[in-house]
Amino acid sequence: MFDRLTRKDIEKMEEEIEHRKLVVRRQALEDVKEARAHGDLSENFEYKAAKKFKNENESRIRYLEKMIKTAQIVEDESAEGEVGLNDTVLLYLEEEECEEEYKIVTTIRCNALENKISIESPLGSAMMGRRPGDRIYINVDGENGYYAQIREVKKSDDESEQISGY
Repeated sequence: MFDRLTRKDIEKMEEEIEHRKLVVRRQALEDVKEARAHGDLSENFEYKAAKKFKNENESRIRYLEKMIKTAQIVEDESAEGEVGLNDTVLLYLEEEECEEEYKIVTTIRCNALENKISIESPLGSAMMGRRPGDRIYINVDGENGYYAQIREVKKSDDESEQISGY
């Protein structure tokens, strides 16, 4: 499966990789050397913490490189009034009888706690290309789902959000 990312996502990921390779990696190696110099490694908390940080940095670099390598580049091709990438959507959830606002983003920018949902999620994919007034069915797992109505679409091309961690 390919993650759908924008060119801006790729740029931000490449910037993070460069920073991690040139700055963070160098500092992590220095921290490991310094902690190793303190003696007995079996009870050296600083050494274990430094190694853990170094490994986490290397893991993040590999993760980002894999995301870039396997990414499918997408662009927002939605018309005015249609739900598209980076748009904010006011959605009426019928079962809950309440309104929620969601921003449609790429996988690397999603954050459920901030109501930033991926274009690849069931909710995000159900909303893409739809218009205010449309009633949509959000299929959660092939058997279960729920209905919602799109109330408003606020167009945006802002991609300033941070890219997500793991």
